[in-house]
Order: sequence, then C-alpha cells, then structure tokens
Amino acid sequence: MSLPKENKKYTYADYLTWSDDEKCELIDGVPYLLSAPTWQHQAVSGGLFRQLANYLQGKECQAFTAPFDLRLSDAEKSDEESNNVLQPDITVICDRKKLAGTGYFGTPKLIVEITSPSTSRIDRVLKFNKYEVAGVQEYWIVDPIGKYVNVFTLQKNNRYGRPESYTDAEKIEVTVFPDLFIDLTTVFDYS
Repeated sequence: MSLPKENKKYTYADYLTWSDDEKCELIDGVPYLLSAPTWQHQAVSGGLFRQLANYLQGKECQAFTAPFDLRLSDAEKSDEESNNVLQPDITVICDRKKLAGTGYFGTPKLIVEITSPSTSRIDRVLKFNKYEVAGVQEYWIVDPIGKYVNVFTLQKNNRYGRPESYTDAEKIEVTVFPDLFIDLTTVFDYS
C-alpha cells in the first residue's frame, strides 16, 4: 500500500495493512514518517538497552527496542481501534499479558526516546503528553549530540515534574527500579 493520506485519521488496524518499506508512527491517528537513526543514536540505544536488559534478566519486567509497536491503552478503544501507535527507542513493560502482535497494548513502566533535530518536537511535546496522560511512570529524553539525559518522573498528581538532568559523566538513579543505576560514561563513550 502507498503512504497514507494526510487528512484522514488512522487506527492500528489500518497501520497493520501498510507496507513495511516505510516506517511510521500514529499520533492521534496522524501518521509521522520515521527516518533512519544516526550511528550516535544507535550507539546510545545499544548502551542503554544493554544495561537495562542485563538488570531485568530473570525479573518480571522486560525491555524492548524499536521497532516495537506501542499502542497506548484507552479504556474506550480496543487494540485495533487505537489511534496511537508509537515506536519508542526503548520500552520497559512489566505486564507480559499485554504483549500482542507487533508489540504492546497498555502502559509501559519506562520509556526512552533518543531525540534528533527531526524528532525533537514530537519527543518533547506530542509523545511527552501522550506518555504523561497514559501514566508512563518514567520518561527519558536522551540527546546523543549534547550527551545528556532528561528524566521525567510521574508525580502524585499524574503529571511529570521537573526533569532530573544527567550528563555523560554521571549515573542515572532509575526511580522505577531503585537499585538500578545506569552508567552514562559507557553509553556516551564515542567521539
């Protein structure tokens, strides 16, 4: 199938009929094309995923990397009717019963987005709002060029508070897994 039309709202059921040649996300039923990630993006993704996956091995939760179709659950819509199909760079889920088809239908515990100039607005505004409303407990926005991470944690009022910011010489204290520290010196260890 060719690329979807701009003025139409789409669902996960529509998304499943599209060609794998063009990767995209759906936000409120609107498709957003995804471009190939930079090598810095891939290096950071690999470094973060390795530490998260090693920590989670043998535990209830599990980490996944993109491509992984995250459909944020909506009490009024079924999985097929979902109009939000996102591709977080790293998704940590703790309810394996909600794994389905090409990914997950529910609310992850932690999401990592590695931003670029072309995705910055989507990651910092559109996805930020979707993740906050859905109740994602911890949301990281990683800048591979500036070599820093902003960590947003869901507060008691179900809103993200001010971010904790970490540089390439620090360790992230993971709020949702209190005994886990992510060493950013190894994540950002490239020139």
